[in-house]
Amino acid sequence: MKIGVVGATGEVGRTFLKLFEEYKLINEISELRLFASERSQGQEIKVGSKRYTVEKLQEDSMKEKYDYLFFSAGASVSKKFAPIAQESGNVVIDNSSQFRMDEKIPLVVPEVNAELLKNYRGIIANPNCSTIQMVLALNGIHRDLGLKEIVVSTYQAVSGAGNKGIIELLNQEKGINEVKHFPKVIKNNVIPLIGEKKENGLTFEEEKMINETRKIFSDKEIKVFPTTVRVPVLYGHSESVFFRTKLDSSVDEIMKLVESTPNVEYNEEKITPIEVAGSDITFVSRIRKIEEKTFLMWVIADNIRVGAATNAIRILQKHRELN
Repeated sequence: MKIGVVGATGEVGRTFLKLFEEYKLINEISELRLFASERSQGQEIKVGSKRYTVEKLQEDSMKEKYDYLFFSAGASVSKKFAPIAQESGNVVIDNSSQFRMDEKIPLVVPEVNAELLKNYRGIIANPNCSTIQMVLALNGIHRDLGLKEIVVSTYQAVSGAGNKGIIELLNQEKGINEVKHFPKVIKNNVIPLIGEKKENGLTFEEEKMINETRKIFSDKEIKVFPTTVRVPVLYGHSESVFFRTKLDSSVDEIMKLVESTPNVEYNEEKITPIEVAGSDITFVSRIRKIEEKTFLMWVIADNIRVGAATNAIRILQKHRELN
């Protein structure tokens, strides 16, 4: 395979490269090209037993033929360069928000809606990190019982803002209290704002969770009420999820439905971010039944892996399998 990674020096980009090794894809990659901005040009990154030089991203590079191109360099970069790659017949797996709500472009979590990848070439959108782990946890429930309503509060790690978010927290822990990338100081704090606020009071991050959940589940009737919160954690998003179902069920049955989705595990031990960092599993715990058709649960996953890079790798694997 010929593979390209756009945004190779970023937090998610470097995780793509790590996963190529972990998932043994590096053995099948005949040519690997790494792209980033001009300031990263010339950097060397080791992947497997080889070292690769980072190239400056240019239009001509995207006109070449690839088996798969991974994008994780932000919406503006994807908007400019991904269509060029698509026009050249390439499969582009895009981690940005640019194409997620485009009706012509599939928004894919392979364990949920892999069928969209069959006989498809072009741009494939990778959903938002907090959406991915939530729909994975709820997938079996939606499939068998139907979902009417979801109320979700997220507790999102600083790595969700990229490497700059990690550096800001670490600097503040050292006493450097510069506030650049978050609305407030994040050390010893929680910030109930992720992304800009819209006129209706929702943030863009909250709006993503509403629209992406409906699109992934192909159900515009689901009501989704999110509050997204940034917390001083390096890796691992946590979510408190309240949901109402169309059909009634028991806690035991909900547990079974949760685990009916691949890569999702019910586990009362894995309940904090530090316990799931580095894992490719979405963990669910604390399932409670409040009243008829009404439940609560706790969902947790590594946001850089499950919520970004691992989902993209699974898209590649499933696309190859189906095509």
